Amino acid sequence: MSNIRLSIPAGSLDTQISVPGSKSIANRALVCAMLAEGTSTISGLPDGDDTQVLLDALSETKCLFRVDDAAVSINGGSTTRLPTIVDARLAGTTSRFITAVSALSDATTIIDGQDALRGRPMSDLHDALQSLGAEITALGEVGHLPVSVSRGKLRGGSVSIRGDVSSQFISALMLIAPVLEEGIRISIEGPLVSRSYVHLTAEVMRRFGASVVVKEQEIVVASTGYTPTTYFVEPDFSSAAFPMVAAVLRGGSLRITGLSHSTSQGDGTIMEIVRRMGATCGVDGPDVIVGSSGGHDLLPLTLNMNDCSDLVPVVAVLCACAQGISEISGVGFIRNKESDRLGDVALELGKCGIQVEVLADGLRIVGGRPIGAKVHTHHDHRLAMAFSVLSVVADGMVICDAEVVSKSWPNFYEDMASILGSMSTDN
Repeated sequence: MSNIRLSIPAGSLDTQISVPGSKSIANRALVCAMLAEGTSTISGLPDGDDTQVLLDALSETKCLFRVDDAAVSINGGSTTRLPTIVDARLAGTTSRFITAVSALSDATTIIDGQDALRGRPMSDLHDALQSLGAEITALGEVGHLPVSVSRGKLRGGSVSIRGDVSSQFISALMLIAPVLEEGIRISIEGPLVSRSYVHLTAEVMRRFGASVVVKEQEIVVASTGYTPTTYFVEPDFSSAAFPMVAAVLRGGSLRITGLSHSTSQGDGTIMEIVRRMGATCGVDGPDVIVGSSGGHDLLPLTLNMNDCSDLVPVVAVLCACAQGISEISGVGFIRNKESDRLGDVALELGKCGIQVEVLADGLRIVGGRPIGAKVHTHHDHRLAMAFSVLSVVADGMVICDAEVVSKSWPNFYEDMASILGSMSTDN
């Protein structure tokens, strides 16, 4: 992968941008469409690697027909089989959803991925599926990819799973529940992290006719099957956070087109975060507009980010520019994301001259004036994009392995050119 050098852009902003569709919503909708009996059409799809992994797998099943670059038609059904081998690459969410879907088939599917994905924990999902009757065989380290998955005696029923590791495990179980004979009753042990993503899963499933009840410590999904539908994937607030924060730091006005329709995503919290730190952020029809006088007078932030944990890297960058001490809490579990999003963010901010303390469940950041540095992305698209944003106030930022942004926003640097300013390759 190549390294990219970024320089501080001149002047304040007065521009607009559009962001990709939500990969979180897209992947959930694609699974529902795959399992629905009939033809569904999904539009607004992002072109990132996470979604492409699932699209590639569906293409091999012969149930997917591409309408155009951002839309597909899927002729699904609960007996649709995934390919014999699925390479999930670095797609954590997708690999977990595919693991659950593979357990519906009488055939055997092997799920694997790149080394960084193999290192991510999967045991809670594997154990839950096995308790429901699925047959899962580790082909390497137990509780990790690669694994071999087949149906066994999978009928559904009751299952218990920890809530403090990853909401993706719970979402994976929810997604297959409507096509199981007994549905699923999930008992959540302990606190549930990223609860907003569980509610997002339920909302997408309901659009496809599923019956889902989400309680504090229990989720009940009935055996209703899925109904095919036409679905539009709304723009992604997780992606929108990067141009929003860049606009706050650089100053001026930024319009993000179509984003105000994205009402179901927990990461919409970024609007309130930038307001709390001193910027303006509001809705104008279908668009969201961010305004700021620049990053010199930002207020420090104290916030539990348990329900918007994907925002942590970019919010940490914003806090690094605030005047005072900020504290992010409730996110100890993000050590097991694409990177260690606590330790690695702290390490790279330290290179930029910012004092950061890693806490048991978050970060304490002493804001100041960051300096440009050569930062590593640790196989993590959100770290690459977050530190790219820092370049609007820290001259000479070099982003190593910048192409990792392909996971969620392959055209990030092209689309952000009017905001980030000049850039060049750096070897």
